[in-house]
Amino acid sequence: MTQRDYPRIVVPPPGPKAKAIIAQDEAWTSSCYIKEYPLVIAGGSRATAEDVDGNRFLDFMAGIAVTSTGYNHPQVVEAIRDAASKFLHICGTDFYFEGFARLAERLARLAPGPSKKRVFLTNSGAETVEGAMKLARFHTRRPALIAFHGSFHGRTYGAMSLTSSKARQRAHFGPLVPEIYHVPYCTPYRCRACGVGNPCTLGSVKAIEELFTRQVDPTDVAAIFVEPIQGEGGYVVPQPGFLRALRSLCDEHGILLVCDEVQCGVGRTGKMWASEWEGVEADILLSAKGLGSGMPIGAFIAKESVTTWGAGTHGSTFGGNPVCCAAALATLDIVEKNLPHVLAMGDRLTAGLRRLQEKYSSIGDVRGRGLMIGVELVKDRQTREPDPDLVHRLVQRAFGKGLLLLGAGKSVLRLAPPLVIDEYDVDTGLALLEECLAEED
Repeated sequence: MTQRDYPRIVVPPPGPKAKAIIAQDEAWTSSCYIKEYPLVIAGGSRATAEDVDGNRFLDFMAGIAVTSTGYNHPQVVEAIRDAASKFLHICGTDFYFEGFARLAERLARLAPGPSKKRVFLTNSGAETVEGAMKLARFHTRRPALIAFHGSFHGRTYGAMSLTSSKARQRAHFGPLVPEIYHVPYCTPYRCRACGVGNPCTLGSVKAIEELFTRQVDPTDVAAIFVEPIQGEGGYVVPQPGFLRALRSLCDEHGILLVCDEVQCGVGRTGKMWASEWEGVEADILLSAKGLGSGMPIGAFIAKESVTTWGAGTHGSTFGGNPVCCAAALATLDIVEKNLPHVLAMGDRLTAGLRRLQEKYSSIGDVRGRGLMIGVELVKDRQTREPDPDLVHRLVQRAFGKGLLLLGAGKSVLRLAPPLVIDEYDVDTGLALLEECLAEED
């Protein structure tokens, strides 16, 4: 395989130019920003990011699963240029333009299931969640919503109230939106709902039924919000049959099923939508992040039978911006044609990670679908005690070698590279990760 010019570290990051920008940033920006490591990006191409000092990094985090077609995909860039040369803005809530209508139809037709869908375009994942909360309550005339432990739905008030990932994301912001309940997200890795170590397919459903008995009547529940694969919670893949069981429960009680595919959708798992793996049709499906290859756009896609609100009930000044719509249409073209490639690269990456798991006892689990893969790091493989410090050290060590990673959950490396990575990128990333693991031994 031909050697490429990345990753390439010419000066230990952060270099002098990066340090100057970091100093300026730290002097003037809000104290709430996290800043995982001192990457000061200047440009990029495909799965490569270059910083201001000329270092080139192999990107395995894609801006938290956002740059789905990589950096500066020519088809996306051309679509943006063409749209920007015509007009930068018109409010899609009040007026019409072709790109808005085309994108709405495209998303409606791509959504799983036979029902006709209607689409509302937004600016972000959190805004998409907020709109879905409003629609669910409006349509059902019910107040209560259910979400899952470990879930992440955003940081605005409604979305934050659904989120149950980290306490610090909610601390000191109360009171939060009322009538929101949380239950365990049951998985084959640990069943918290039943209190046993064995897999339990219906643990979460049993927890919801218990909720109906003790806390909230099902006739008061508008919707259940679920990530088909949890993102921030640790790239957790539920047991087979989990989504179908939720679908049945919702149908039994007239509750809407809302699939939050902000992180796991748009081809990330090797299908356009992660819920397709279970053959489940959501009442409302949420999309954002990778939808615009980095441009700010999201959407909630609802069954026409659910879209019962009237004109002026909801709106957005910038949602469905013409330039963002153009980027989204180009992104969907690219992703839809390359789903087999995503599966092939995901299989290659997963196989390599499992080889590392056999070699390094600190890897407790490798899980995921397509190019949404979690590597759980543990202190002891028998007890599965999480090792968050090791995650932090590996992320920092990898950055110094030119590999961009991020953590998730208690102690998980999340691997969510651009969907355009190839064999060189996969093998190079695995080699760098092994170097980091070896240095920890």
